[in-house]
Amino acid sequence: MKRSSPSQVALGLAVATCATLALAQPRYESAAPTAGGKTSQQANSTADKTLYQSIDYVNKNKPGPQVIVIPGEIKSSNATFLQKFTANNIADFGELELSNANFKVLERSNLGPVLREFEIAYNLGDPQAARKYLGMGKMKTTKYVVKFDILKTEQVAAAQQSFDGGTLGQMAGLLGAFSGSRGGAMAGAVGGTAVGSVHSGESTSVWVIGMRYKIINAETTEQLAQGYTEEKMEVGATSGGALGVNNSQQGGAGLDTMVQRLIQKSVWEIDSKYK
Repeated sequence: MKRSSPSQVALGLAVATCATLALAQPRYESAAPTAGGKTSQQANSTADKTLYQSIDYVNKNKPGPQVIVIPGEIKSSNATFLQKFTANNIADFGELELSNANFKVLERSNLGPVLREFEIAYNLGDPQAARKYLGMGKMKTTKYVVKFDILKTEQVAAAQQSFDGGTLGQMAGLLGAFSGSRGGAMAGAVGGTAVGSVHSGESTSVWVIGMRYKIINAETTEQLAQGYTEEKMEVGATSGGALGVNNSQQGGAGLDTMVQRLIQKSVWEIDSKYK
């Protein structure tokens, strides 16, 4: 019988350990009383489409240079967006995706007040002062400074349609009443009630959100490149019912999801062109 070498045994143990860790990954069940029901299945089906999806960046296997992400600008005047997001939120998404694309990201939280001073100098148009701060400590080996700006968040289209069976129900009742027979009148009344209870509605709104990225040379503080991308955000709702049974459904990708998708598209371009 052939005996396994120590290296083969070690490899086998490593594989077994990885498999055990994968199996031990936490799994959570819904605590909602509707879990597993029809409404739960419909809602979860919609939610599944908004879950985070990792991107297979083209040059992911190629290590990228050291970069710093600074908070960009939000030039949208949309109140909902401004209440929900800050430039720091967007920069956090940018750090995450650039790290996933194998760039060496210096996290802002680890750089202290030096980064803030650099941001102020850069935004005031003082390249000499900005360069001075980039030459300090961990920032010395930084090649690029990257920022992501939101330039547009606007509702560009909306549509709705509805049906109410009330009028048709009244007509059915009247036709039964004029039929000349008691049976026809009763049938008309029942039919009118049934038709009159039918109602349905549907509405959809579409937003366009636009993002710009800028790549700045950390040594000269000159802008090396920029790009722009847009995504549509569709939000919809449906409702309907008949004979006292009603149903409704609403959903769509939220602002968090849309911002992260725009960041992913921007980082995909940065990874493809400027690594």
